[in-house]
Amino acid sequence: YGSVSTGKTYFATVIGVEACNQGKRVKFYRTAALVNELIEAKNTGKLHKMMNQLKKIDLLICNKWGYIPVSKEGSQFLYQIIAGCKESVIIITNLKFSKCNSIFHDERLTTAIIDRLVHHSYLLTFTGTSYRLKHSYMNL
Repeated sequence: YGSVSTGKTYFATVIGVEACNQGKRVKFYRTAALVNELIEAKNTGKLHKMMNQLKKIDLLICNKWGYIPVSKEGSQFLYQIIAGCKESVIIITNLKFSKCNSIFHDERLTTAIIDRLVHHSYLLTFTGTSYRLKHSYMNL
């Protein structure tokens, strides 16, 4: 969790690469792209296959969690994925948990998703100045 461009995605990528180096199966998604793939899989009759593939991975990394609100159906799919991942998921976001209802549009479902995310988890907070802003041409 933290402000934009403070190293969250970089840190999660390093963990993902190290997991791959240890022979683990890792998937990295932008959250909206994951939801879109799940909806597409449902529409083409391949949802069960995709869900089974996601259950087989050792680490799921969801980037940009909360940047784009998802449909009710998408929220339900994310719940199923998070519930199945147990402790093998990394969520990258700049959104506080208290604001997550704006993504999922269902307080009960939002509470269930957050409950599963925080169980046996660590919250790492990234602070500081935006790396991109700090290294932009505007600071020359």
